Order: sequence, then structure tokens, then C-alpha cells
Amino acid sequence: MNLTSHLKPQYFWDVDFSKLDDQLSKRLIIERVFCLGNLSEINLLLDYYGKKEIVSVLCNLNYLDPKTFNFVSKIFHTSKKKFKCYTRKRLTPQSWTS
Repeated sequence: MNLTSHLKPQYFWDVDFSKLDDQLSKRLIIERVFCLGNLSEINLLLDYYGKKEIVSVLCNLNYLDPKTFNFVSKIFHTSKKKFKCYTRKRLTPQSWTS
């Protein structure tokens, strides 16, 4: 099965969509589909990569938007502390403005 043939090219506006490889571009594909895709596309990724691989990729991303972050931590029953984006955010000091 060619995974990229089932995904919307609009999710990958900044790369050559025709050169995406299901395995070599796994991190980018998972990140974009979870941030921009719908549930049927997410289920497609779960069937293709498996839950364990997807959770591993998502936990190692440097950034997830807050909505996606909350969604994936809930659906995969994974503590927010296991996500790299959460620990990095906590380590970055907030600037105080008045």
C-alpha cells in the first residue's frame, strides 16, 4: 500500500509531495496528519504504522500545537510528561512583561 496516495498534498505544501517516502518521511507524515488531518486519515496512519510507532514519533517531536498535544495525550493515554514538546516548554523560561 502506498500511504501517500491516500493523503492530501495540501498538508505538505513546503516539500515536494511526489518525493515523500512512507518510511523516510514518517515523522513529517505523522506530524502533519495529526495536526491537520481528520479521524479517517489518523486511523489510516494507525493501521499503517501502528500505535507504538506513532506514539514514539509524537513523543519525540520538538513542538505540537496545544490542541493536537492534548488530543494525542488523551487518545493514547500517555502522560504529557513523556512528550518532548512538554518538557522543552517547561524548560523554556517565560518572559515577564508589564
